[in-house]
Amino acid sequence: MKSELQTANTIRHPVRRAQALPLTSDTPTQPSSLTQIPTAVVYCEGNFAQIDGKTANGLVRHSEAYRIVSVIDSTHSGENAGLVLDDVINDVPILESLNTAIARETPRPDTFIYGMAPSTGRLSTVDRGVVLDAIARGMNIVSGLHEYLSDDTEIARAASNEQVTIRDIRKPKPSKDMRLFDGSVSNVHALRIAVLGTDCAIGKRTTATVLARALNSKGIKTVLVGTGQTGLMQGAKYGVAMDAVPPQFCCGELEGAIVAASVAEQPDVILIEGQGALSHPAFCTSAFILRGSQPDAVILQHAPKRAHRCDFPNMPMPTPASEIALIEAFSDTKVIGITLNHEGMSEAEITNTIVAQSDKLGLPVTDALSRPAAHLLAMIVAAYPGLQQGTPKAAM
Repeated sequence: MKSELQTANTIRHPVRRAQALPLTSDTPTQPSSLTQIPTAVVYCEGNFAQIDGKTANGLVRHSEAYRIVSVIDSTHSGENAGLVLDDVINDVPILESLNTAIARETPRPDTFIYGMAPSTGRLSTVDRGVVLDAIARGMNIVSGLHEYLSDDTEIARAASNEQVTIRDIRKPKPSKDMRLFDGSVSNVHALRIAVLGTDCAIGKRTTATVLARALNSKGIKTVLVGTGQTGLMQGAKYGVAMDAVPPQFCCGELEGAIVAASVAEQPDVILIEGQGALSHPAFCTSAFILRGSQPDAVILQHAPKRAHRCDFPNMPMPTPASEIALIEAFSDTKVIGITLNHEGMSEAEITNTIVAQSDKLGLPVTDALSRPAAHLLAMIVAAYPGLQQGTPKAAM
């Protein structure tokens, strides 16, 4: 299953900001049918292009459920969202306030999306006022917080008075409707690949999205199963917000999403978005993902320049080797390659790290964003060459 990949001498600006999907002609930031989906303003005050702004970042890069018309962040007011994230211009401006965002659009945007994922999972006093202002202006609300806005008496009453909706992405269905794990995932014929990481907010969803596009572009039918609030906001057809489900049902709910995707889509590959890290003591979702999806293989995302875990300055990052050993001991699966989060890395550092890690680990290594997607595709085909011939997984 192991193979070497040649690295490309790609010219690119040194990376200064958070990971970003490349904005090219074949990777649109917005859906093509603009008139059939709601327009949305994404609120990300003081956090756009930062780790806690990952929901806004993801929506600006890719959204099938909403057409993003602007981002609110006064610290970047007047700038272009694509330039801030990717050094590539897109059509999403960053504006100072909700007033400015509404004044700019005719008709008024349909939706106000709370685009931050603070470690507290809760709404600040200031942000609460902005949400209430958006409701008063007749905008529907979308939130990925652990604090459910639809359960807040004041916010729910205001929404009812204005006849607008509140969509709490992380709010699970009643436990009586939840699914226990029953082992039916073993009957799924598609190749299952989980994209895990050595930390949270490290680019797992982004890498999975790039890989899904690359596989589908080669005629290898692929479905991405989302496991977090951003992917579900972006419009993932299958998935569940794992960190909002009671532990007893986590494996079963994810299994159900995978089985549903398999039955409805009949894909060759099912990609499962990772959450947190198996070695991270603050998260248990990686364990549930491995148990619930029973992946045939794992791709591991790592940020070589990240000194410590997000929000935990006294907790050093693990090495890829230690995370691989833990994953393979915990689950009957195999890590087939490493992908890099190139935050803080120069072009030369990316190239040198790819070569060094590949030699050290005996695995293909690439960067889903700064290197051609063909390298990521080659990682999968090297492990499962039958995919190119349409051979069923069982025959590989």
